Amino acid sequence: MEPDILYQIALTHIPQIGTVCGRLLVEHFGDAHSVFKANTAQLCKLEGVGEVRAHAIHRFKSWIHAEEELRFIEANNITPLFIRSRAYPQRLLNCADAPLLLYQKGETSLNASHVIAVVGSRHHTDYGRQLTEKLIADLAPLQVLVISGLAYGIDALAHKSAIAHGLPTVGVLAHGLDALYPPRHSSLAATMLENRGSLLTEFGSGTLPDRHNFPIRNRIVAGLSDAVVVVETGPSGGSLITAELANGYNRDVFAFPGRSTDFRSQGCNELIRNNKAALITQASDLVAYMNWNNDSPLQTVRQAELFVELTDDEKKLMQLLRDKGQLSMDELNWYSQLSNSQVAAGLLSLELKNQIKALPGSVFRIA
Repeated sequence: MEPDILYQIALTHIPQIGTVCGRLLVEHFGDAHSVFKANTAQLCKLEGVGEVRAHAIHRFKSWIHAEEELRFIEANNITPLFIRSRAYPQRLLNCADAPLLLYQKGETSLNASHVIAVVGSRHHTDYGRQLTEKLIADLAPLQVLVISGLAYGIDALAHKSAIAHGLPTVGVLAHGLDALYPPRHSSLAATMLENRGSLLTEFGSGTLPDRHNFPIRNRIVAGLSDAVVVVETGPSGGSLITAELANGYNRDVFAFPGRSTDFRSQGCNELIRNNKAALITQASDLVAYMNWNNDSPLQTVRQAELFVELTDDEKKLMQLLRDKGQLSMDELNWYSQLSNSQVAAGLLSLELKNQIKALPGSVFRIA
């Protein structure tokens, strides 16, 4: 850990110092430690700082909390990415309200050649599932980095599809790294980390997934990306917020159209109608629009795996689904007599191996 990290953490713990002011201070004084060493006159010379913020810096008393955070990230192999760090995501750096400090669990390079965010409804349709899986399958030869929010629905599908095609994927969280929301995605998060993926947040440990944190999280999803793809969404929700933020950052925004009568396509249709998103129907539309054509041929046909190796737990779950048809996760727990974590891990692995299909309501069937 670099010696300045304690001061970097502390700077983010001062309520009066937001991301814009904090960035101004760091750019002027060179590093976080120098900000704390500056006197009131030096601080007040900077436009937008003023006496209130200067006094807040000098009177900062929460060093114990900053030290606790430092111990937490050291103990949990979490990498702090300060805004002046070389590893800090350069696309996000171009956003005026970029976080001063990010916490990364995992070793994914956030400065990949091609980065897309895939977002959509938490309650997706089968149409949305097909679009998500086909989009990422066809983009796989370009080795894109897939960003999403690790939420239910399209987010989870995007992460799973990325893993299935050997792509790194990053889940941006609306809370600290001492917990995971939703809890059911713990196995997915672990699988992401095992497959070159990462978890990323600007929130320190102990921060709960409060409602107001999600739009804050969404700006990071937008800012990390070259393009944001809205797969399907209703007339309101977080995906539209992400699209709006992406437009504000001059990112390219794409949306899949849907039938006018489909509730979960209303948001996408509205984005397209208002020229806030370009219409795409397949990955090649996005590739052409982004001028990524010359990087790699698109994958058009996915070779089916004829032989898939299964663990004993996976074989047990597969046999239950063959015998009984579709079953809920609770029913699989009951019939298999496996632990909750064993069932969750087994189902996720079977999904990634394309052996089973997840249905709404945490119900599963043979694919």
